[in-house]
Amino acid sequence: MSLSKMELRHLRYFVSIAEAGSFSAAASQLHISQPPLTRQIQQLEDILQVTLFERLPRGITLTQAGETLLTEARNILSLLEQAVHRTQESDKGQLGKLEVGIFGSAIYGVIPSIIREFRSTHPNVEVVLHNMERNAQLKALRERRLTVGFNRFFGGEHGLKCEKVHSENMNIAIYGQHKLSGRVSVKLKDIDQETMVLYPRTARPSFIDHLQHLFQKSHIQAKLIHEVDDVTTAIALVSSGMGITVVTESACNLRLPNVEYIPLEIADISAFDLDIIYRENDTSPLLQEFLETVRKYRDHLKNNQN
Repeated sequence: MSLSKMELRHLRYFVSIAEAGSFSAAASQLHISQPPLTRQIQQLEDILQVTLFERLPRGITLTQAGETLLTEARNILSLLEQAVHRTQESDKGQLGKLEVGIFGSAIYGVIPSIIREFRSTHPNVEVVLHNMERNAQLKALRERRLTVGFNRFFGGEHGLKCEKVHSENMNIAIYGQHKLSGRVSVKLKDIDQETMVLYPRTARPSFIDHLQHLFQKSHIQAKLIHEVDDVTTAIALVSSGMGITVVTESACNLRLPNVEYIPLEIADISAFDLDIIYRENDTSPLLQEFLETVRKYRDHLKNNQN
């Protein structure tokens, strides 16, 4: 038996005949004449060294070997169809694994909404989230362990590109009994000489450096500064009455007991950008599909703000 001589058309013709119940009916459905179809089945029987059909006066019937091959041939053709479909899906960015770097307060804002929107239109793509600080994200992107990263303060690196996703205003988080409680908004001067909880301690430049630059520019001094690892810890300390902190709008979705969020007025520098970072030479359909989702969501946010 030489399987190298077997072709897919042998299996397709065989299944068509078995399902049609006769050579003539199958030939009509396949839009070929009956003699070539008969020769194809004879070739298949020679290759397999079995008889697949019993020729009867009024039609044909499958032999035991033919029944077995019919089951297997249907499976093979189904697998082939699935392979073609999955290959086409992959080419369109509808299949694969999307590795996404996230961080801190951003997980409370637009990122979950973007991921949810992408998954609704790309159900066969596996989305994997990795909580990583900025330098770790950049390293993982260069090493191709991440598809994209969401972060702030991207100063630019060779081979990497970024696009702005969203600009957020800043708020202060205070404990309920604080003197500023109940205010509609506050100015930077209102938090002069306060005990501040700042974050994160790692991956400079970071939000800490951004805030300290604002404080210095506005001649604001903290009475005491607690540095912590992330926004969740910072707000937890605020909830305990250990100070106040500055957060982005997205972090205001984090609700802890006795914590109040108040918009912070900072003239022309209140916007705080969230970027998406990806490899400049990555032309994969999956990345392009995700970027398209991000851009549509960004435009949606802009339209709602106007």
